[in-house]
Amino acid sequence: MPVRDITDIERLRKINAALISRVERSMDQQANAFSLFQTAINLEGQVRSRTEELRSTLRRLEESNVDLLAAKEQAELANQSKTRFLAAASHDVLQPLNAAHLSISALADLQTTEEGRRLIGQVERSLTTISHLLLTLLDISKLDAGVVRPDISDVALDPLLSSIKSDFEPIAEQKGLKFQFRTSHAVVRSDETMLRRIVQNIVSNAVRYTSSGGVLVGARKRGTTIRIDVVDTGCGIPADQYEAIFDEFHRCSATPEHDVSGAGLGLGLSIVRRMADALGHRIGFTSVTGRGTVFRLEMPLATGPVAVRPKVVQPPRGYGLFGTRVLLIEDDRRVIEATTSLLSSWRCEVKQAGSLSEAIRCLRDTGWIPDVLIADQHLEGGDLGSQTIIEVRAYLGRAVPALIVTADHSPALSYSARASGIELMRKPVKPAELRALLAHLLA
Repeated sequence: MPVRDITDIERLRKINAALISRVERSMDQQANAFSLFQTAINLEGQVRSRTEELRSTLRRLEESNVDLLAAKEQAELANQSKTRFLAAASHDVLQPLNAAHLSISALADLQTTEEGRRLIGQVERSLTTISHLLLTLLDISKLDAGVVRPDISDVALDPLLSSIKSDFEPIAEQKGLKFQFRTSHAVVRSDETMLRRIVQNIVSNAVRYTSSGGVLVGARKRGTTIRIDVVDTGCGIPADQYEAIFDEFHRCSATPEHDVSGAGLGLGLSIVRRMADALGHRIGFTSVTGRGTVFRLEMPLATGPVAVRPKVVQPPRGYGLFGTRVLLIEDDRRVIEATTSLLSSWRCEVKQAGSLSEAIRCLRDTGWIPDVLIADQHLEGGDLGSQTIIEVRAYLGRAVPALIVTADHSPALSYSARASGIELMRKPVKPAELRALLAHLLA
C-alpha cells in the first residue's frame, strides 16, 4: 500500500477518534445537564412544599396574634373601664363612709358607760382603716386614669415636715424609737398635697418596720434641687425584692416584731411611686437587710420671689360653736342626717338645702342669716357647691365664711376655691378637724 494511503488512513483514524471523543463528551454533558435538571425539579418541589408549610404556619401565627391582640385589647378596655369607674365613683363611694364617720362621732357624745365608749372607739378605728384603704385605692385609680393632675406651686418644706413630725412622733415614742427631723427653710416646686402624702407614706413605713434604733428625716440642698432623706434602722429590704417594692400589695417580708401595727397592705409605696412620677420627682432607695433603709426624694427648688400661702392656725380646743347658724347644702339624706346630728351636738342651729334654689328659699327668712356655709361640691340637678356658695354670698350681700366638703381632688376646684376664699375639706370628714376648721372660720 502506498505510503500516502497509509498516511490518509491514519489521519482519518485520528479525526474519527476526535469525533468520537467529542460525541462522548457531548453525551456526558447532556447526561449531567439532565441530572442537574432532575435535581433542580426535585429541589423546586421541596422548596414549594416548605414554602407552603411556612405560609400555613404564618397564617396560624397571624390568627393567634389576632386572637391575642383582641384579648389584650379587651383586657385593657376592661381595666380602663374599672379605672375610670373608680376614679369617677369616689363621691358615691365615700358618701356613706362620710356619713358613718359623722354619725359615730355624734353617737360617741351620747355614751355614758365605759363599755359604750370602748365599742365606739373600736368602730372609729375600723372606719379609719377602711377610709385609708379606700382613699389609697381611689388615688391609685385616679392617677392611672389621668384624672388627678398636680397643682404645682411654691411649697415651704419647714411647716410641711413639722406637720408630719407631729403626726408620727407619738407612735415613735410609743415604740421607744428616736425620731429626729432636720427641716429646711427651703421652698420647692411641687404639689403640696401630693408631696405631703409621699413623705407621709415613706415615714409611716419607716416607723412601722423599725423596732429599735430610730428614724431620721432630713432635707439638704443639691444645686438647684433639694433632697429629702428618710433614714431608718429597721429590718431593711432584701435584694430580691428591690424591683417589686413599689408594686401594689407588696409587703416587705418583715417578721411580726418589725410590723407591730399589722395595718399595712402594701399600697403605701405604690402610691408614692405614682405620685412621684406625676410630679416629676426622683424617688429611690438603698437598703441593707437587718440594718435599715434610706429613701431619697429629689425635687426642684423654687426660683425667684416666693409667696408662701399662710398656714391655718388651729384655735384652742375649747373654742365653742354654741349658737352658730349653719346652712348645710347637701343632697345625700344620710350625710344630711349625720352632719345635722353632729352639728346639733355642738349646739349649732342648722338649716338644710339640697340645691341652690332651696338654699335661696331658706334665706328668705331675713331673721335667720347663716354664720357659716357648709356645702358638698356635687349637688342635685347639676348644681356645684362652689357656685352655690358664690350665689348665696351675693344674695346675702356679704362674704359668709364657707367650707366645701368633697371627694373631688381636681386642681380646678382647689384653684377656684382659693380664689373665692372658700375652705376645702376632703371626704371622709374627721369630726375633730371639722370642728377646728369651723372654729377657725368663725374666729
